[in-house]
Amino acid sequence: QLQLVDSGGGLVQPGGSLRLSCAASGFTFNTYAMAWLRQVPGKGFEWVSELNSEGRKFFYADSVKGRFTVSRDNAKNTVFLQMNNLQTEDTGLYYCAKPTGTGPNYDYWGQGTQVTVSS
Repeated sequence: QLQLVDSGGGLVQPGGSLRLSCAASGFTFNTYAMAWLRQVPGKGFEWVSELNSEGRKFFYADSVKGRFTVSRDNAKNTVFLQMNNLQTEDTGLYYCAKPTGTGPNYDYWGQGTQVTVSS
């Protein structure tokens, strides 16, 4: 059974950092790209970042470019999102997701981990 488990969220002050993790199981992790999305209050879902199966090609939303870094450890079936210089507008529920490979579609999601940036 395919499962994605998100963790690492929390409360942080503006300018702070968090590292999110997503542990995957039930599929051949190292053959799939992985993505991070977030649900921001009042704005719906926003795509944040995506990483190819080898971890060598990565993409970021303009809003997080230069502050967030996506990576993966295929030996541990885990994808990470290092978030630095967090801002209040980064507050939201963060999900890792498995892209279907066809357009911006995702067939499996983690349960989400809450990130709150507040002073």
